[in-house]
Amino acid sequence: MPKTSATTQDFVTIKDIRDGVVLLKNGQMCSILLASSVNFALKSTDEQQAILQQFQTFLNTLDFSLQIYVQSRRLNIDPYLALLGTREANQDNDLMRIQLREYIDFIRTFTTEVDIMQKNFYVVVPYSPAPINITKGITSMFMGSPRKTNLPGEQQFEEHRIQLDQRLALVQDGLGGVGVRTVPLKTDDLVELFYHIYNPADPTGSAPSKNA
Repeated sequence: MPKTSATTQDFVTIKDIRDGVVLLKNGQMCSILLASSVNFALKSTDEQQAILQQFQTFLNTLDFSLQIYVQSRRLNIDPYLALLGTREANQDNDLMRIQLREYIDFIRTFTTEVDIMQKNFYVVVPYSPAPINITKGITSMFMGSPRKTNLPGEQQFEEHRIQLDQRLALVQDGLGGVGVRTVPLKTDDLVELFYHIYNPADPTGSAPSKNA
């Protein structure tokens, strides 16, 4: 019997990304929030207790699951060094030019010897138009072989999106109560995020356009 070779796309559970919404092959829709961090350790004991209680209250108001995804990536310092190099070339003061050159060399040596990591925090908000048998969250977008479904029509998509937006607003309000600022990822942001998830060996590369 001839062997069936699986392509990379067979293992990608994302069907499409439309208007800031991730559409999975199993019919699930997801929006993703980029969240700020809270320096919990610098808070007073009373502030810490208030944050914990507020977060617990927020979780108890939810009737759907969430997933918090933390992405750690090596910080790309090259654009910053290029900017400093431009300023060095345009510097008229000889002393400032020497100091800039020494600073550039220090930054380049330091980042070569020490990995400077950048952490991003994401909150995945799912909506399933129909009951499905799959783990919810961002991990379901790049693990497993989901049941394939057709993409929803425009009217159906907008109806489901209203439900998803209501969940999104609820999550944003709840996280805002504990001091966490959130921003919904747009289509280009989502493409960038998943490009780096699927291409971890390319930490400095840019994701291709969705329409490319």
